[in-house]
Amino acid sequence: MELLDLFVAASIPVLKVLLITALGLFLATDSVDILGEDARKHLNNVVFFVFNPALVSTKLAQTITYDSMMQLWFMPFNILFTFMIGSVLGWIVTRLTRAPQHLQGLIVGCCAAGNLGNMPLIIIPAVCKEKGSPFGDPDICHTYGMAYVSLSMAIGAVYLWTYVYNIVRISSTSSKEYKVNGSCISVASGEASLSHPGSSTEPLLHPRESVTTEDYADKFALPCTTSGGDAKVAISKKIWQHLGTLIGKVNPKTLFAPSTTGAVVGFLIGLVPLLRKSMIGDDAPLRVIQDSASLLGDGAIPVLTLIVGGNLLKGLRGSGVQKSVIVGIIVARYIALPCLGILIVKGAARFGLVHASPLYQFVLLLQFSLPPAMNIGTITQLFGAGESECSVIMLWTYALASISLTFWSTFFMWLVS
Repeated sequence: MELLDLFVAASIPVLKVLLITALGLFLATDSVDILGEDARKHLNNVVFFVFNPALVSTKLAQTITYDSMMQLWFMPFNILFTFMIGSVLGWIVTRLTRAPQHLQGLIVGCCAAGNLGNMPLIIIPAVCKEKGSPFGDPDICHTYGMAYVSLSMAIGAVYLWTYVYNIVRISSTSSKEYKVNGSCISVASGEASLSHPGSSTEPLLHPRESVTTEDYADKFALPCTTSGGDAKVAISKKIWQHLGTLIGKVNPKTLFAPSTTGAVVGFLIGLVPLLRKSMIGDDAPLRVIQDSASLLGDGAIPVLTLIVGGNLLKGLRGSGVQKSVIVGIIVARYIALPCLGILIVKGAARFGLVHASPLYQFVLLLQFSLPPAMNIGTITQLFGAGESECSVIMLWTYALASISLTFWSTFFMWLVS
């Protein structure tokens, strides 16, 4: 198969995303002001509570069966590898760039969570339709491809809303105490203070300029360390301390975010024969429920892509995010992760852990090369922290995705064909 045909097949889906994103950016401009800041926040809530869970549940219910689960058992582990490796790379980026505490969760989340929902849902059907596709008959490719993408989207949603949601929440709302020129800055209970030994403490911020609420202040208070003893602590011990702190701060209620609940419902409908027969199919007595949920879910992709485009307006106007942070995230997501993904997927295929379907292997490889999840922007807006920085990160990562994703998609198709 000619390389040019593969390139065209890989570039069309990326161009579709860029066009919708550009429309969202245009609608958010001051002269149009259809997708203003308030409008995007309200739409984010609709996407979070309605569209995303409907999309996850309906796609899973339609395509996931017991037999397909037995064949696709490696995919949850593959996605877990992307989150684990991405988290390590993100942690390295935060250490090398000395990123501020309130942005560390955002950086780790951007490196760990790829866009496992929207992008594959657009890319796979478009690739199947292209003449240069190496995946055979378009209808068969679409049927199997949607099953792979649905599972990818569901597993990704569970990981995103249980892991990334909580690390961003903790990072953005925790009470922080850190050293500035030998002094301790404490941010808690809605005020920040600069204290020196033996001196009185005066608030730096008025309580109404609160950065955290009193409810979170006591839960996330961290000690200020003024000695040099931390430099002697082993790196491995520090990592385990951070993991222990993270696990201890996780709110169990957030483990069941709407998208996670939607994934559970989708699995139940797809895997339980009685529920599947009653809701899935032209003759199903309760098909109106599935059809209505599917209609809602179909709005998730265009609306969320428009919101991302609107959020990019902040990125164009700039913010205080370090250039080194942006470069670090780009290197982690577009160079390190895809290279490691090739080793993992092809190694698993060699040992018989992954079946020989080129389309299935392509989806597994694609999971390592996607830009950061769009829902990270939703998460930052839900907490009202790191929105402008997230907009800048999304601007550059999605701008470069047009090049990176086209290149890697072309290479992956050549690799599996």
